[in-house]
Amino acid sequence: MGQKANPIGNRLGIIRGWESNWYGNKKDFATKLIEDNKIRTYLNARINKGGISKIVIERTLGKLIVTIHTSKPGIIIGKGGNEVDRIKEELKKLTGKDDVQINILEIRRPELDAMIVGDTIARQIENRINYKRAIKMAIASALRMGAEGIKIKVSGRLGGAEIARTEEIKQGRTPLHTFRMDIDYANVFALTVYGKIGIKVWICKGEVLTKRDLNPNFIGGKSEVSDRRDRREGRSDFGRDRRQGGGGGRDFSKGRGGRGQHQ
Repeated sequence: MGQKANPIGNRLGIIRGWESNWYGNKKDFATKLIEDNKIRTYLNARINKGGISKIVIERTLGKLIVTIHTSKPGIIIGKGGNEVDRIKEELKKLTGKDDVQINILEIRRPELDAMIVGDTIARQIENRINYKRAIKMAIASALRMGAEGIKIKVSGRLGGAEIARTEEIKQGRTPLHTFRMDIDYANVFALTVYGKIGIKVWICKGEVLTKRDLNPNFIGGKSEVSDRRDRREGRSDFGRDRRQGGGGGRDFSKGRGGRGQHQ
């Protein structure tokens, strides 16, 4: 079962939260679902070099809250917050809503984020770097940052070969059947002159033995506010909890860089 299902979808409601948080009745559920897909497709195309890991969409009465988890917040924010203001106006036109709020959450350890690792490998393959070298560098970085295991699978005309094939390189352990194991997964592709090369990444960050908050804007079971407090008091969570990925939220709903509010 664990090898047939998406590792993230398999753990929803157990140790993973949903990336779309809203209620929809029978009449408008499909409309909201399509709108979420449009927002994610647009932002990924608009900020294609922004190191985006995931986009969390929340809806309240007449309000749309979009939280972008990224390893490069400076690219999205722009000089003086001008870029994020432009994105906000474009989202208003796309969705037809007047009240749109954009939060930026920085991922402090991108080496442990499957989407960013996969995207980095894809960009290297597109720039004609040897795929084995790119994969081994990504594996070494992830293990150095505290991952328990990592598995990367690439498929396609590797190195411009005539016949497509699949290769898999792994190190450490990635038990897909154990639901309490925090496994991050991503599936991306590289566009080369020979065609598409698919890249799948599994990163195991360790076991979750306590009850975890399923809000996707909570990092490793803690809000980014408590995470900042721990750092200010000199408490490091590296040895205690290796399942993290971000911090530093900002609220750009009023056009200035205040702190983001997450429930």
